[in-house]
Amino acid sequence: MPPQPQPRPPRSYTAFWTNGLCRELAREGYGGLRPTILFGGPYTSMPGFVRAGVRPGDRIHPVRVHRAELHVLGTMEVARIVPYEDAGSVLADEDYAKLLFWRSLKTNSVTEVLLGPPGAPLTFDNPVPRTVLERLTYTSDRRGDRGVKFLAEGRLTRPHSVQGIYRLAPHSAADLDALVRDRHRRPDAAARQAAGVYLRPGPGCTQAASPAARRFVAYGHADHRQVP
Repeated sequence: MPPQPQPRPPRSYTAFWTNGLCRELAREGYGGLRPTILFGGPYTSMPGFVRAGVRPGDRIHPVRVHRAELHVLGTMEVARIVPYEDAGSVLADEDYAKLLFWRSLKTNSVTEVLLGPPGAPLTFDNPVPRTVLERLTYTSDRRGDRGVKFLAEGRLTRPHSVQGIYRLAPHSAADLDALVRDRHRRPDAAARQAAGVYLRPGPGCTQAASPAARRFVAYGHADHRQVP
């Protein structure tokens, strides 16, 4: 039996999403949905969470770099990590339905599946303020702390230093958590429309026109949609 990892406090990480993926997710209507699944793999385009040190109890912040700004897209707490090749046999029907619903996140090189309770609603336009970006710190047990590289007057000229999965220093994890919370305390009409959410008569009912929302209803995940 392999040795079990030693207990440790929960950590927070950023996971880089490409602009191409974000455009596809926005087009398919995933904006405003609360992620319950993430995928990891062996390549730069789909890096592995386990290799980065992620364990159940940790929090993942998807990020993107768009027009020289770092955007924090949401957050999800990891409850379970399973090998992708075992997902069909070990996941309950409800969890496997979530995997199918979030399949737009995966590539052909997936090796692991992260499951969690519904996270913060996804948004693709939540820029990190200059003051937060300039003090953003990643940390590593082997290499210590580092800041974000390629910063010029508060602009992120290259995405290289955030591409991948990296552990946040505690103060930076708190900063990103606050940005996600603040973004969804004041949802405006444009954000609700982008999320594809419309109420119709009847408790707990949602009507959504986007492809993702139709799949959302079909898979029975109404509790994962953020309804402002």
